[in-house]
Amino acid sequence: MDHSTHHTGTAHGHTAPAGGHGHPEHAAHSAHGGHGKGASWSTAVKATLHCLTGCAIGEILGMVIGTALLWGNVPTMILAITLAFVFGYSFTLFAVVRAGLSLKAAVKVALAADTVSIAVMELVDNAIIALTPGAMDAHLSDGLFWSALLGGFAVAFVITTPVNKWMIGRGKGHAVVHAYH
Repeated sequence: MDHSTHHTGTAHGHTAPAGGHGHPEHAAHSAHGGHGKGASWSTAVKATLHCLTGCAIGEILGMVIGTALLWGNVPTMILAITLAFVFGYSFTLFAVVRAGLSLKAAVKVALAADTVSIAVMELVDNAIIALTPGAMDAHLSDGLFWSALLGGFAVAFVITTPVNKWMIGRGKGHAVVHAYH
């Protein structure tokens, strides 16, 4: 993620107190380019893509494993959703551990940063797969399998981005990770 446009702790020629001028909401806004307007769409898109990447890896892996092992729909979806959360959290977890946080602190940051985003994505994506006629019974070699899965990701991205924008603008969600980048 490109953080070159973020502030470096100084504002208007003087050192800002921890939290950005003593106002936590200002720190969240300035860290995301909002300056009183909340997070930018660019920041929300980057945060959503970050979560979507982990979710997609986990969900595709789960769907492929469950389908290849001829599991039923319910165990396959449970595996896919579980792996989506595991991979979604792991991207943040590894980044903040690499930045110097303890594993316990990193887990707390990852849970705070990604839970709502991953949950919204998984709800939307899996609803689309479940509601697409024939998608749940499609095989890995079927175009319907992949179009429903990838189409679900696209719709989930469109729905989750405004959710992330709203959360980041309030210093929640992915905003908690930026202190460690």
